[in-house]
Amino acid sequence: MSCNPSFGGIGKGHLIREVDALDGLCGRICDQSGVHYKVLNKRKGPAVWGYRAQIDRKLYKENMQKEILQTPLLTTCEASVEDLLLTVPEPNHPGKSSVSGVILEDGTKIHSGSVILTTGTFLRGMVLIGLEMHPAGRMGDQPSVGLAQTLEKIGFTMGRLKTGTPPRLLRDSIDFTHLQKQEADNPPVPFSFLSKAVWIKPEDQLPCYLTHTNPEVEQLIHENLYLSNHIKETVKGPRYCPSLESKVLRFPNRQHQVWLEPEGLDSDVMYPQGISLTLPSEIQEKIISLIKGLEHAKMVQPGYGVQYDYLDPRQLSASLESRLVQRLFFAGQINGTTGYEEAAAQGLVAGINAGLRIQGKAPFIISRTEGYIGVLIDDLTTLGTKEPYRMFTSRAEFRMSLRPDNADSRLTFRGYHEAGCVSQKRYEQASLMKAMLEEGMEALKSLRFGYKKWRQLVPEARMRHHHNFPRRFALEMVQNPEVSMDVLARVLPESMTKITEWKSLAERLKIEAVYGLHVANQKLEIEEVRQDEALHLPEDLDYLTIDVSLSQEVREILDAHRPPTIGAISRIPGVTPAAVCHLLKFVKGNHGRRGEQTDNLSRTAEPLSAAEVMGQRKFEAAGYK
Repeated sequence: MSCNPSFGGIGKGHLIREVDALDGLCGRICDQSGVHYKVLNKRKGPAVWGYRAQIDRKLYKENMQKEILQTPLLTTCEASVEDLLLTVPEPNHPGKSSVSGVILEDGTKIHSGSVILTTGTFLRGMVLIGLEMHPAGRMGDQPSVGLAQTLEKIGFTMGRLKTGTPPRLLRDSIDFTHLQKQEADNPPVPFSFLSKAVWIKPEDQLPCYLTHTNPEVEQLIHENLYLSNHIKETVKGPRYCPSLESKVLRFPNRQHQVWLEPEGLDSDVMYPQGISLTLPSEIQEKIISLIKGLEHAKMVQPGYGVQYDYLDPRQLSASLESRLVQRLFFAGQINGTTGYEEAAAQGLVAGINAGLRIQGKAPFIISRTEGYIGVLIDDLTTLGTKEPYRMFTSRAEFRMSLRPDNADSRLTFRGYHEAGCVSQKRYEQASLMKAMLEEGMEALKSLRFGYKKWRQLVPEARMRHHHNFPRRFALEMVQNPEVSMDVLARVLPESMTKITEWKSLAERLKIEAVYGLHVANQKLEIEEVRQDEALHLPEDLDYLTIDVSLSQEVREILDAHRPPTIGAISRIPGVTPAAVCHLLKFVKGNHGRRGEQTDNLSRTAEPLSAAEVMGQRKFEAAGYK
């Protein structure tokens, strides 16, 4: 864990759940290594909940290494890759050459049917503190220069990005007395579908603390900006995790949050999230001393900036294979994303497809309608990025369908049957959950009572007057905020007790009941958009004046991008799913009276599966239209 001691968050937590659903490791390792678990956004709906945890760095490293070293048929080698072995390309695939292995720093050649590059911030990395600059991928580690030169020689379009990390502070030197304390969740919620609980007892979790910057901090930074090469550079940094210097410049006269996060149970180091700094060490110490609670804090390590090369991800296919060099895959920060979660998601997809490529099988592609991983990769490979890309729930068009709770039902079965990456144990658990969900939904649809009976059974539920209250199913009643599955089990024990004994099942049923109608409608929207993705937009369409329900911001974005198709619209950041649907209806209604050109457009989208269609019909048959 090179930077912050945490995993997850809003959007990022979705990625971890999806990685776990495909049997990726990071979710399980987090459940074995966390010291503070919290679900963010709980005041909003489950579709945008953000699973997050503070991680013990030492434990995470130990548990991950143990898992890797115990993996059958996996050989690990610690060395620096300096060059690629290239050979003639296969005639039936794009690319001017094909990779056949790598060359290490000592000249050793390792031959391989596929190669995946996950260089992080090491590709020609440069660390900056104040006016000092020296080659490094991170503090204390040498960069990868030879590989960067190789990629340039091959002809890849490269760019330069930057990121940073805050100073580390000695825990015992911090005065927590007057700081806002944030306790962890009790009980803590695991990341992995395989984890019944996390490793740590709820009462043993460590708290985080909140403090803020102030005008004195801002003034001191302004006075010393000339001492930072990192700020002077025109290289783009992360928009959503900027340095404190950047925040002061972009958002003047404001207080900025500083979260003090523990680095581990046995660690005496605190990570001050929110004050990534690149000024000289002595200035950093002065800044820290001006912050409430940190007046006497001792700096263990200064903050620093890192600049590094990245590849324009538009040179990759949706499988993350290079279009220029066959069998060469890229994943992580080299593709222009921020780290940990986005990198894990890409690494998993690249790894799966590298294996499938060797076997001559079709690539494993996750679409935007199937997962946040699909949103991430589609954004990168179609739009590219000029700043470190971070995942948010707002980037997904169909958030209600892509929830953290249902990542297994969306991806585990595909991973098992198509990619071969899912274990038998996980497949069987996902199958059991699927069967129990179906049984539970049938039970909720089979119980139906009138107003008086429901009032008697669940007096805590808010219900309309009985004259306007038809006989209602239990499925409708559990949509009520006051009616949980436990409440139904209490009043209808014969039908509901078995279901509620499995806590995660009960929670899933509640969420499915609340979102059921919306998801059913969204599936129809997804299908409509997928079928009409290739529908061409008129070249003379005036987005600024057309009579469509669009915000001014969306109009300006569309006018600037001039997307050629409906599918292209859905991939433009800032354009809402509602805007896509409104434009689709407008184009169909006003410009197509669709002639032969639009009628004959190719349709590459898969139709809804028979199971999805049957699910929709069942839902409608139950009276929820």
